[in-house]
Amino acid sequence: MIKAVKFVSIPVKDQDQALDFYIKKAGFQILTDQPFGGGQRWIELSIPGGETRVVLFTPPGHEKFIGTFSNITFLADSVEKTYDEMSARGVEFQQPPKKEPWGTSAMFKDPEGNVFLLSSR
Repeated sequence: MIKAVKFVSIPVKDQDQALDFYIKKAGFQILTDQPFGGGQRWIELSIPGGETRVVLFTPPGHEKFIGTFSNITFLADSVEKTYDEMSARGVEFQQPPKKEPWGTSAMFKDPEGNVFLLSSR
């Protein structure tokens, strides 16, 4: 049986810039950063308190996905508080916190232009 999502991959051009963003602005932690071939590194990050890992890697032929809307939604206890913290660190939000019947959400992007949803339960 499937137990969980092990990792999700975020396509990036500049792995150093992406790593800086996800560590300093999004608060993730480095699990692995090692050569992977083709001039890329396998960069695997953890989200404090979470089990799913985030990989900053673009497989050959998938470059067209860099800078697009992602199907990744990050969970926060408080979207408003996380929005305030990330905004203060320079994260660009495309949509400020918005309350919906199903919860609160906000939309942000990374330096590569990848767009993510931040949501509460």
